[in-house]
Amino acid sequence: MFKNSETINNYIKFLPFVKPYTLRALTALGLAIPIGCLDAVIALSLKPYMDIVMVEKTMQSPWYIPLLIVLFTSLQGLLNYISVYMNDWTTFKVTNDLKKALYDKLMHKSSVYFDTKTSGDTLKRFNNDADIACNGLLRSLKMIVSRFFSSISLIGVLIYNSWQLSIIAICILGLAIIPLSKVKNKIKSVTNKSESENAVIITSYNEVYNGSKVIKSYNLYNTQNLKFAKQLDNLFKLRIKITQKTGSVSPLMHVIVSVGIGLAIAYGSHLIQVGTISSGNFVSFITALIMLYTPIKGLGGNVKGMQTAILALERVLKNLNAKQYIVDMPDAVMFDNLDHNITFENVSFEYKKGTPVLKDINFTLNKGETIAFVGNSGGGKSTIVNLIPRFYKLKKGKIKIDDIDIKNYKIESLRDNISVVFQDNFLFVGTIKENILMGKINATKEELEAAIKNAYLDEFISTLKDGLDTQIGERGILLSGGQKQRIAIARAFLKDAPIIILDEATSALDNKAEAIVQKAIDNLMKDKTVFVIAHRLSTIKNADRIAVINEGELVELGTHDELMKIENGKYKSLYEMQFNKQEVLI
Repeated sequence: MFKNSETINNYIKFLPFVKPYTLRALTALGLAIPIGCLDAVIALSLKPYMDIVMVEKTMQSPWYIPLLIVLFTSLQGLLNYISVYMNDWTTFKVTNDLKKALYDKLMHKSSVYFDTKTSGDTLKRFNNDADIACNGLLRSLKMIVSRFFSSISLIGVLIYNSWQLSIIAICILGLAIIPLSKVKNKIKSVTNKSESENAVIITSYNEVYNGSKVIKSYNLYNTQNLKFAKQLDNLFKLRIKITQKTGSVSPLMHVIVSVGIGLAIAYGSHLIQVGTISSGNFVSFITALIMLYTPIKGLGGNVKGMQTAILALERVLKNLNAKQYIVDMPDAVMFDNLDHNITFENVSFEYKKGTPVLKDINFTLNKGETIAFVGNSGGGKSTIVNLIPRFYKLKKGKIKIDDIDIKNYKIESLRDNISVVFQDNFLFVGTIKENILMGKINATKEELEAAIKNAYLDEFISTLKDGLDTQIGERGILLSGGQKQRIAIARAFLKDAPIIILDEATSALDNKAEAIVQKAIDNLMKDKTVFVIAHRLSTIKNADRIAVINEGELVELGTHDELMKIENGKYKSLYEMQFNKQEVLI
């Protein structure tokens, strides 16, 4: 199993995470040596005891033998405690470091990753796998070292007592280990499928948590229970298959080991009769042999656990070594501010190969201007604005800021100069203040107060017992939609970026909340270059330009008045349809 080059490479790649804790790790492994070697003490001590007391029938046995057995066993127990403590300390530290690296890697994953992966799969690969890998591998290493030196010392006892019997024992030992080499390939694919199914189950828990109201309102209890039961059945079948593939190893090992002990007893009896070995030699040999073989009989389960840990480590290292989807160009420059304009030149994009979402989009937005995107749902409006901060890669064309392709700007500096207010803004667990300060961590008290005032949050905050220090719950669940939007706007105010993206920032709000949020947005847009997507066309009439996007194409571009003059125009049709609908509602 350990001859596999892939396994060895994984251990090598894993070493940098262990390196800061080398002393404790080596101490834990080093202590495993005497722990293993001390197994031989009991077996070795039985020879003089049997020869003097049991055979010669005399009580003048070495008095110190029982005492030494107690002493060495106690010492072994103490060393084992220290080793376990050191090993667990190292394991927890390494696991934390590994999770920190994975967490950072996850945050830098592209939007494509989050579009295609489930929450359960992400949690499994970026959190649970780290626990499985570290706990399994480090503990397995300690076990391997302990078992190795235990085996060496016990083999020494075997040879000391009878080299003839030792040949039989060692040959049987070799036969017993052969089946273990077959286990890895047997369970690798099934184990990976099992872990994937486990990720599906974690996703189901997340769906219940996030979609509890939908489940209640549509009475989906039976549907979800049946779906979950099916997932558990699939996981059960996979886990049983692993047991079937590895379970045969254990009885096979028992048979082989039993044959070895039987042969040793049969031939050992002959050696006693001919006077080659004493009864003490024989008892000491059999004791050492049983102590040697007993752990081997359970190695099938240990190999299963270690294989699971190795596969988890492979997945962890694959995630850590995965190339970033969007990275800085070698000669990338800093983007400090918008001086002139932003230009889209023949921009095309697709999420799935062969399914275009944007087709040859062309327009220029000058500094300080506002462009609004309207059109059919799914037409590509949000995709356009998501390309500006480089959330995705273009298929074709260029987006330029001040005549420089955005690919040639450092990503961090580009995003530092863009503020985005989404339709459903994500708020983090913590206080209102902490969420606003994410726009500018080191903001002054005056800057914070100005942002709150401009976002029309001051009156709301004044009604709260804890004010800015009010906890908002996970995803801001304790706040209304309008309150969450204004916190997001306040955050954008603090960032004070020259480019603003408003992606349907008021579409999920009622009329009253929208009116307040729209005032905050108007404040945010002052002296900025703005990209706005709005479902209510009345809110974008004053935009410098309005772009009509239909099925990925820019079909119309102009001011509100210019577009309204186009006979049978798309914008005019959308505007009149919405206006007439409002009249009917009134």
